[in-house]
Amino acid sequence: MRFLTVATAALAAAQGAFAVDIQKAIIMSFPNGTPDDIVNRAMDEIRKAGGTVTHEYKLLKGFAAKAPQKIIESVTAWSSEYHAVIEEDQIVEISNPSTN
Repeated sequence: MRFLTVATAALAAAQGAFAVDIQKAIIMSFPNGTPDDIVNRAMDEIRKAGGTVTHEYKLLKGFAAKAPQKIIESVTAWSSEYHAVIEEDQIVEISNPSTN
């Protein structure tokens, strides 16, 4: 009986150790009037959480990143007052129009 208790505890500990927050590729953009320190704060929080900023945009206030889901939710919550937009980064393709 004691073996079963120890085995159950070991499996529970192993499950917690292997729990990994899924990384998502995102694009985060802010309106032009947003202070630069708000954009920098968002990038810093993503980096501190183990994410990476893959591109900083110059023509608009924003960046692309790969970040853990939990930090994306956190940044989404506090940045909503600045009307930030966070969307999944995707590949966009243009196809030829069909000819009739």
